[in-house]
Amino acid sequence: MKAIYFLESGIASVVAIAQGSHVQAEVGIVGREGMVGLPAILGGERANSEIFIQVEGHGQCIPTEDLLKVMNDRPRILAVFLRYLHVFLVQVSFTALANAHGKIEERLARWLLMSQDRVGEGELRLTHEFLALMLGVRRAGVTVALKQFERKGLIAAARGAISIRDRNGLEETAHGLYGMPEAEYEKLFPASS
Repeated sequence: MKAIYFLESGIASVVAIAQGSHVQAEVGIVGREGMVGLPAILGGERANSEIFIQVEGHGQCIPTEDLLKVMNDRPRILAVFLRYLHVFLVQVSFTALANAHGKIEERLARWLLMSQDRVGEGELRLTHEFLALMLGVRRAGVTVALKQFERKGLIAAARGAISIRDRNGLEETAHGLYGMPEAEYEKLFPASS
């Protein structure tokens, strides 16, 4: 890892890819709350996952070597990064839980809420194909779930765009798969919320 990225807007997906295979799954997302390149703060030289920018935005980049120097000179910065790492690991554990036991509607609701948390109000510019890839499901399943959400008034969907209309309804639909990582983030970073 030559550089660490701090997103100011947009969303990056952290995707695990099986070695020698095309099998992949999104294991986490990062937005303005975090950073891409977490293994570097623990001394890792390589990332074991791929990063894909799924919603275009802006950010800041710092060479890994420079960031490591800053962390050595200012241990409080390392402490902040380690708190964020903890929150990210909670998110990853809930992604594993969602992938293992969540119905497609629960997982999709969770994903839409997490994405909105990172981009703010407005519409999410995403295709059904992309959502299917990130959730590890068939595109047809995403289309059916989105149509259900529209009928219930939870979202409004147009070609390549989704607007959340009823956030509370989506949270209920997520059935407990959304909320714990977000609460942990708010607890550790209260001024950021």
